[in-house]
Amino acid sequence: MGVQIVLGKTTEFLTNVKGELAKVTWPTRKDTYASTLVVIALVVVVAAFLWVVDTALSSAIRALLG
Repeated sequence: MGVQIVLGKTTEFLTNVKGELAKVTWPTRKDTYASTLVVIALVVVVAAFLWVVDTALSSAIRALLG
């Protein structure tokens, strides 16, 4: 009897998942491409900023210690 309850709940869960996935609005290829470009650009900008800050702090510490 326990197995039947588990199977029934699993079937109900998967049916609900299928219904929720049908409601999802998936992005278009154009939207995905644009979002990807924005993410890549921001990663490059943040990496460059961190490189500048790291270089400046390293130079400052070397100047103080040396």
